[in-house]
Amino acid sequence: MFRQRDLRPIGLSVVLCIWMASHAIALAQAKSHGLSAFGALKYPADFKHFDYVNPKAPKGGSLSMIGTSGRITFNSFNNYILKGDPAEGLALLFDSLMVRAFDEPDAMYGLVARAVSLAPDRRAATFYLRPEARFADGTPLTAADVVFSFEVLKEKGHPAIRLPLRDVVKAEALDAHTVRYSFKGQRTRDLPLFVAGLPIFSKAYYATRPFDETTLEPPLGSGPYRLVKFKQGAFVTYERRKDYWGWHLPVNVGRYNFDRLRFEYFRDRTAELEGLKAGAFDLREEFTSRDWATAYDIPQVRSGRLKRMVLPDERPSGAQGFFLNLRRAKFQDIRVRKALDLAFDFEWTNRNLFYGLYKRTESFFENSDMKAVGPPSPEERALLAPFRDQLPKEVFGPPYRPPRTDGSGQDRRNLRAAARLLRAAGWTIRDGRRVNGKGEPLEIEFLIFSPGFERVIAPYVKNLKILGINARIRRVDPSQYEQRVKSFDFDICVQRYALNLTPGVELRNFWGSKAARTPGSFNLSGIASPVIDALIEKVIEAPSRKALIAATRALDRVLRAGHYWVPHWYKAAHHLVFWNKFSWPKVKPRYDRGVIETWWFDEAKAARLKEK
Repeated sequence: MFRQRDLRPIGLSVVLCIWMASHAIALAQAKSHGLSAFGALKYPADFKHFDYVNPKAPKGGSLSMIGTSGRITFNSFNNYILKGDPAEGLALLFDSLMVRAFDEPDAMYGLVARAVSLAPDRRAATFYLRPEARFADGTPLTAADVVFSFEVLKEKGHPAIRLPLRDVVKAEALDAHTVRYSFKGQRTRDLPLFVAGLPIFSKAYYATRPFDETTLEPPLGSGPYRLVKFKQGAFVTYERRKDYWGWHLPVNVGRYNFDRLRFEYFRDRTAELEGLKAGAFDLREEFTSRDWATAYDIPQVRSGRLKRMVLPDERPSGAQGFFLNLRRAKFQDIRVRKALDLAFDFEWTNRNLFYGLYKRTESFFENSDMKAVGPPSPEERALLAPFRDQLPKEVFGPPYRPPRTDGSGQDRRNLRAAARLLRAAGWTIRDGRRVNGKGEPLEIEFLIFSPGFERVIAPYVKNLKILGINARIRRVDPSQYEQRVKSFDFDICVQRYALNLTPGVELRNFWGSKAARTPGSFNLSGIASPVIDALIEKVIEAPSRKALIAATRALDRVLRAGHYWVPHWYKAAHHLVFWNKFSWPKVKPRYDRGVIETWWFDEAKAARLKEK
């Protein structure tokens, strides 16, 4: 007879052995000091600093500037949730496991994590933390904080974060300084990079505070700066932390050289410009072509006290345009959308309003090798072929390009073509108004928050009225604008967003069907197409850059054929204006301005500036 035995100790031993084995496997996997989507890294494990920094840059001084978000006020110091209008510069407060190298398309190198190892099937990534990492209050930054940060962002974070995390199954602390992320599915190429860049929050700090609420309490971070002063709607100031734990790391050498960074807020760009001229702050990037062409013929510029600089921008220029909300029935018919494209006169706008500074945007991947050009390549055709019955035949020829005009402001040929399209879509003229079969007028509202854009939209509205469309401009305050865009409560809005050099999971948030139903997503037009969903997945799973380019070009062709927007314009450069008291490295980071991270305060220049 068999005697019954107590199996509990054996069970515990088995569990312990399994845990030790899995832990040993994680530790045994090849460790790397960096990550990239396709494996290649520029910098070796013993690199001393990035090539685009000055490792001997002096520390000190201050830089006051206008931020790049376009917001003219703020009401929150939480940049990672849907609620509120976050202040500029909040990313300076938080460290992440790894940080970007801005002279490579997608490479990241260790910050809080000293190393990373990937499972052979890339369904897991194990990060090995530096024991010396600390939060600003001196408490240790541990694996438990990393796990907490992931879990709270996946549950309560902004949709732009939550959506890409959908295939991240879990994060687990293997010990105090080891974190393993597990992924599901086959499209895991970008997930290690995405989680490596997540901000790390203090679990203890948020144990007594709600994460998903707006707040004007400066949060506890672990990054190189702390928030020290602010006035809502006026400014926010950050101070360089002398006690920051990570100054010695190669990824931080030569970076973050200013003792104080201050972001200024003005109600409009005209006030910004006058404030800069008066010396109220130090630097702004000029986004208004008219001002770049005409507003700086002033003594301060002629004497060299106020400098203008053009920096090349090699990133994808992004997609800026009039986004048409297809959640509105009037935009469902593609012929209506084509008509709206025909009514916009870019050539007149560029010559008369922009002083010829811009080029017309044609692609969602403009200014990059991911833009579709000419007929599809064999690789693109192979990706598009399974959807031939669901796509217009134009997709299999040269990609759609916005119509050119005669530059008159009212190109009669284009307007006649637009009128024909509207009639074919069932919108006819009755008593001077464009109406449908029920007699309902075609009405379109442009939602904006800045008065500066009215001069651009007004000529467009005039052309639409010639077509019988009741078009109007609705300007609201910035907070209302943010809320209406987040809830998709608009006909047409003006937005710009930029894509990564190696686009991946974030594309679901821009054009995915699920994002079309998710408030706060970047799918402003409400695109919900199974074909586009499938092509996004092809981009995400691309095993090489060559395959990535083929997939993005195929996706670009389908997006452009859908006429989801009226594209605007771009310039592949940053136009900076600043008071001449700063210096910078000889080499500019290829994919970034480099201003905050690599510039420094030059005491000699500042002294000369005072003498003039």
